[in-house]
This record gives sequence, C-alpha cells and structure tokens, in this order.
Amino acid sequence: MSIWNPDNIRDVAESVGITNLSHDVTENLARDVEYRVAQVLEEALKSMRHAKRTVLTTSDISLALRTLDVEPLYGYESLRPLRFGEASLGPGQPLFYVEDEEVDFEKLINAPLPKVPREVSFTGHWLAVEGVQPSIPQNPTAADSRNLELASKGPNTNSTLAAMSGTGDPSVKPLVKHVLSKELQLYFEKVCSAFLDETSEDYRTSAYASLREDPGLHQLVPYFVQFISEKVTHSLKDVFVLTQVMHMAEALVQNRSLYIDPYIASLVPSILTCLIGRQLGGAPDLAEQFALRDLAASLLGLVAKKYSHSSHMLKPRLVRSCLKTFLDPSKPFGAHYGAVIGMQTVGGPEVVRVLLIPNLSEYSKLLSDGIEDSVRRPAAERVLNAITAVLASLQKAQGSLTNGHPAAVNDDLRSRLSEKIGELIAGRIADANEA
Repeated sequence: MSIWNPDNIRDVAESVGITNLSHDVTENLARDVEYRVAQVLEEALKSMRHAKRTVLTTSDISLALRTLDVEPLYGYESLRPLRFGEASLGPGQPLFYVEDEEVDFEKLINAPLPKVPREVSFTGHWLAVEGVQPSIPQNPTAADSRNLELASKGPNTNSTLAAMSGTGDPSVKPLVKHVLSKELQLYFEKVCSAFLDETSEDYRTSAYASLREDPGLHQLVPYFVQFISEKVTHSLKDVFVLTQVMHMAEALVQNRSLYIDPYIASLVPSILTCLIGRQLGGAPDLAEQFALRDLAASLLGLVAKKYSHSSHMLKPRLVRSCLKTFLDPSKPFGAHYGAVIGMQTVGGPEVVRVLLIPNLSEYSKLLSDGIEDSVRRPAAERVLNAITAVLASLQKAQGSLTNGHPAAVNDDLRSRLSEKIGELIAGRIADANEA
C-alpha cells in the first residue's frame, strides 16, 4: 500500500488520454512516485544541512533535482521576496495570489545584450626566473610594455582613445621586462651553430669551453634548455646532433656561475631519451649509439649528484625510469644497456644490489636468446659486458679479496651464481675471474 494516492496517477493518465489504466499499474506507479519524491527530499535535506539552515527552501529542491540529473522546476525563486495580491470571491472569502511582474517587451527587445563572460581557464608558466621575465607567449612582449608606458593615465583619460590604441584592458601589465641584448642573441646563435658544426672540432671545443666557464649567461639558460629539448625531439636518428646537445647540457651543468635548479625538470627528459631511448641513430651507428648512451649516463649521474639536495625525489625517479626500461622485454638491448649503466651511475652499488641483481636470473634468459640471434648479438654482447662491469664494480666496492687476490670460482660457487644471476652471466664472470 502506497502513501501516495493512486487516484492522482489515474487523473494524470486520463489527462494524457489513457483511460483504461489497471489498478495494479496505478499502485506500482504510486510507489515509484513515492520513492522518487523521497529521493529528492533526501538530497534537498543534504543541501539544507550543508548550508547550516533549518528551513527547506525551493533552491534546495532545485539543487536536488540537478544532482539527480532531473530537469529543474522553473518559476520558483526563493531569493526574491514574493509580492502577494488579494482578490475577493465574495463577502469574507479573500483569495491571495502571487503577482506577476509586468515586462515591457519594447524595452526588453531594445535593451543591449550583456557581455559574454569569458570561460574560466588556468595555466602555469614562469613569470620571472632570477628577476628576469622569460620571453614566452604568456608574458607581454617589449612592444606591449612600450605601449603601456606611452598610454595616457589618470582619472580623466579618454576611454575611447585607450580602446583604439589597444590598451583599454588594464588586466595584463608587465611586471618585469625581459629584453635580450643583441650581444646575447648573437652569442646564442654562434654557440648553437658551433656545437652543430661537423667540420671544425676546434670551433666546437671553444663553444663548449665558453658555455662551461662564462658567468654572464643567466638570461640564456632557458633558451639553451629549450634548444636541447627541440634537437633531441627532432634528431633521434642523428647521433652526432644528440651527442653535441648532450655536451651542451654537460657544459651548462658544470658551469658554477649558473643556477640550473629550476630547469632540471626540463633538462632530465632529454638526457633520459639519449640514455634509454628505443632507437638512436641508424643501424650502422652501433658504436656511436652506445658511446652516446655512456655520455648520457655520466651526465645523468652528475645531475643526480649535484641537484639531489634541491629535489629529494630526483634520484628515486631516475632509478625508477631506468628499472622500468630494464624490466620491459619489448625494449631493444640498447635501451637495456642504458638502463643498466644508468642505475649504476645514479644509485651506485646499493641500487645494483637491491634492484638489479634480483632480476638478473630472469633477464639472463632474454639475453641468451639475443646472443643466439645473429642480428641482435652485438647489442646483447654490449649489455652482457655492461652487466659484468657493473657487478665487478660491486665486488670492488665490497673489497672481497683473499690475500690480495680475488677468490677462486669453484664449482659450488659457480652453481650458486648461476642460480642467483643466471648461467650466462655467471659463466662470463667465472671466465673473467679465471683470466
């Protein structure tokens, strides 16, 4: 039995032309209406309690309908006081009603349209770095700054003239000017062209020395970082360009006069790309490709050592990226090589002991398949040599010597090594120890 009267359901059905509605249908519809009304009231009471009120208003009902994805009711407004009129139906029978506001259609049609509000949007950018405003699209240009300086100011300013000059909107004002001198612009062009000059090694060496030692390059740091990022993104098949921009990044990091901390987050992705990228250069450039990965690994270790104090999550994030690449069997052996040497240079022996060694047993199987393949064998040999070198450095760090000489690898030790790091890697270590 529903609290809601089924006769109301039958009246609504007859108003839309349904005359033969059965008693069971009206009962079920009445129960559903009761449930829906209770649901709306429950949501409306939530709005009332959150507003710290004890009186339920029509706005609470509207919010409840909106929450339940139901079209809200129109014509009820609780924020405006209602005006009641009185009409007499007879002696002693007054009728009160809400007066409708009279609207003059001529005034309504001729009234100017309101301004379209701008959509709310948020973005973040460097307003100023070390007191210097970067030249990016979000910041005003030098021409905008001059226009604002020449614009007339004061209470008696003609707004029409200000709008015609394009300075009528005072919401954007430059706080710090950022104008590169012609000397710095020329220096930036010369240094970039020198690093990418394949014909003259002396030219490249001079540019590297200048970028590493000159102290007055603060304004050019964001431009050099952007240049490195663009070249790495668009020159993945050119090992020479990648190598030179890594040298450029190395010079910036080693320059003691420059404050690079705000730009490390933008510089690290380029270095990681050259370290654990899937494909760097062409197939014939195998030696140059691995030399590039060695350079990127040493640079990444330098960055982790120099800037880990300003970002305590820098080392863990770098090691996590290298470990993720190493554990991905779909990545080529070149990327695995970069991951191995990257973990060793960034984290040292502790990372090798905790993260690398427990995964060598499974990785040894993938490495064996690569060595048996004639196409993948050169890269797989490089990875095997890198793992052997990393484990040898771990042995040196522990200093496990017997009478000044390494301990001999007997059959028992070799079997335990095979179980721990795989038969292929254990055999290579045993052969190197015997030699």
